[in-house]
Amino acid sequence: MPDSFFASTKTRKRKRSASTAGGARGAKKILRKDKSGSQDTKLTSASARRGLRGAADEELNSDRTDSEGGGIDDINLHADVQPDTSGDEDEQETPAEKRLRLAKLYLESVKDGLAEGEFDAAEIDRELISQRLRQDVLEHSGKVHLFVADFYDFTSTSPLRCRGHRFSVTSAVASDDAQFLYTSGKEGTINKWSLQSGRKIATFHKQRISKGKEKALPQDIQGHTDEILSLAISSDGRYLASGSKDRRVGVWDVEKDEWVKGFGGHKDSVSSVAFRKGTQQLYTGSFDRTIKLFDLSAMGYVETLFGHQDTILCVDALRGETAVTAGARDRTIRFWKIADESQLVFRGGGKSAIRELLEGGAFEGHEDEEHVNGVEVDGLKSNKSREKMREKKYAEGSIECVAMIDETTFVSGGDTGSICLWNTQKKKPVYTQTLCHGFHELQSSTEGLVRTPRWITAVASLRYSDMFVSGSWDGDVRFWKLDQKLRSFSLVGSIPAPGVVNSLQLLVLPKDALDNACWREKEQKPPTKTSVQPALLVVGLGQEHRLGRWLSIKGEGVTNATTVHIIYPRT
Repeated sequence: MPDSFFASTKTRKRKRSASTAGGARGAKKILRKDKSGSQDTKLTSASARRGLRGAADEELNSDRTDSEGGGIDDINLHADVQPDTSGDEDEQETPAEKRLRLAKLYLESVKDGLAEGEFDAAEIDRELISQRLRQDVLEHSGKVHLFVADFYDFTSTSPLRCRGHRFSVTSAVASDDAQFLYTSGKEGTINKWSLQSGRKIATFHKQRISKGKEKALPQDIQGHTDEILSLAISSDGRYLASGSKDRRVGVWDVEKDEWVKGFGGHKDSVSSVAFRKGTQQLYTGSFDRTIKLFDLSAMGYVETLFGHQDTILCVDALRGETAVTAGARDRTIRFWKIADESQLVFRGGGKSAIRELLEGGAFEGHEDEEHVNGVEVDGLKSNKSREKMREKKYAEGSIECVAMIDETTFVSGGDTGSICLWNTQKKKPVYTQTLCHGFHELQSSTEGLVRTPRWITAVASLRYSDMFVSGSWDGDVRFWKLDQKLRSFSLVGSIPAPGVVNSLQLLVLPKDALDNACWREKEQKPPTKTSVQPALLVVGLGQEHRLGRWLSIKGEGVTNATTVHIIYPRT
């Protein structure tokens, strides 16, 4: 007779219907044998009842499974994958087939892009598509491939002049399709202009902050509340980004002409914004010495980059996951590799007595005016040496602006009037051009005539080409040409620009983009047989610098306006 201590009180696991029936019969045999102890009888009868209930449950489950079409062995464990999804394709197709499929999808997107109202179906042929493909391949290579500076005619033409701001224009950008122009001013407004008609079509006004108990939260304010310092337009022309002194980054939907979102996070004025080409990734630089990265496709914040020791005045980016920033009086340009989470530091500015002393050198270049390299000179040689020494004294300061030529080459301008050409393979400038915009002369009652170099207030490049422009307040925007090896540059032309140049943009004008613009004269459309496309230059002008009021330019033709120039190839 089995001991009742070893009798299990746990519910038995479900078995198949045949086995459970046998278990029930076994339970009846145990009941017949076990009659001596009342406790044993109760335990075995309880376990028998549990076995019978389990058998009944199993029979119900078996009936349900059979009615559905089989047991667990008959269940199809393979998920039903629709033919449109890419999961099953990615598992089965070879790498060659995947590349072929992606190439076909890319060609279809190119055809759709070319067919959107700009071309007839007959014009979408292999020649047009192959030209677009070659251009994309060259841009993705990240190197200079447009050597076009020698083909442009820089003679002055009557430009489009847009006047709609009370104070100085701080930034001006045109969309890549050359349909719209966006300008911002110190009064805190943004104007939208049509480049076809030259008229203002929308205005985004400055918002007033209500004080007292009904004070609005920053996230509830639909716009900026202070001066706007920088603008940037996305490559697809959908979003306009703005940086302001109210420490927020504004995002505008320019198709609907409405405010989308304001990003906080910066602890000081947002001085510069720039989009990564071909994407909706936005870089912002601030006086708080940080760079922030936002993704407008998800309307979210990504990360913050640290490194600069002074205010960040300018940010620029191209197609790659990189950005370049100018750090003002820390005299550094930093090249940020976003994917690698690293940065390259390029130190600008000339030598100074303190730096020479710290590095263990002599006070070279800081002798008296009567002595050069320890030798006393006079007469004509003395004048030349004094000029040379004055140039040395102007060799250090802050880096005000920066622009990328390609993925590894960029130019910078500083308050010493020098433009430096940089490459990521060298820590020092590859080439430096001093006093690019001459001297600013001021008559002093005690010192007489004081001459200081005009600093470079803005630079911009024609992307992936050998041409860039610079601006100051000497009344001209100057065009510079890089040599074939990207080792130096030289002046090739200039265009009148009265006032302080606060913003510059240079882009390739799309084919037939502004042929019907009413502000263009008929003689401004010369027939061009060359393959070089005209360039569009956007200049933001003002009587004051965009960041302060320490400079005020007044004179004939000096206004707070934006000028748009079309640079034609030579015929």
